[in-house]
Amino acid sequence: MTKVYPHDPTSSPCMSYGPESYTLWMKSLVLHSNGCTVYDSNGVIVYRVDNYDTKGRRHVNLLDLRGTVLCTIHKKLLAFGRWNVYRGSDNSDFKIQEKPWFQVKRCYKMITRKVTCQITVACKKYCIKKIAGKTTFQIVNIDGDIVAYAKQKHSSSGVVLGNDVLTLDVEGGIDHSLIMAFVTVFGLICGKM
Repeated sequence: MTKVYPHDPTSSPCMSYGPESYTLWMKSLVLHSNGCTVYDSNGVIVYRVDNYDTKGRRHVNLLDLRGTVLCTIHKKLLAFGRWNVYRGSDNSDFKIQEKPWFQVKRCYKMITRKVTCQITVACKKYCIKKIAGKTTFQIVNIDGDIVAYAKQKHSSSGVVLGNDVLTLDVEGGIDHSLIMAFVTVFGLICGKM
């Protein structure tokens, strides 16, 4: 029987660069652990984060469906609110690696009480801004263009789902695994994972 959405085992959904709408469920598929599960627009799991210890731990991996580590997020010990993200490594000895894929700095605005993040990827800069509501945020580049936008998910009949279910719309022209790494760090900063 022919599948409606045929699966090519050689293709990787993680290297997608076109526009896509994802569903983020801020829960782990593993019982009694923290994390996140990400579904594409066809309902297929494409990314996951399983955090077996406690929320906000210092060392977290972003995985694809097959369990391949796409990146490792490591919170710096002596630098308050700073994370280094290493591409495709689950090695806990970060001294072996030369340079992180990107770095994240947490910013907290006392007046508005909003958490933001500044992200440096090589010579590119991005910012994650939390906007109206508990779950809505956007990722913008240095030019102010929105590259991804997350908000609380609504069902097709208009029912608002829980605070832990989000819709993430990602624009084209950017590596989606990079955006998911941004979202994972932001989830750790906000205590969601």
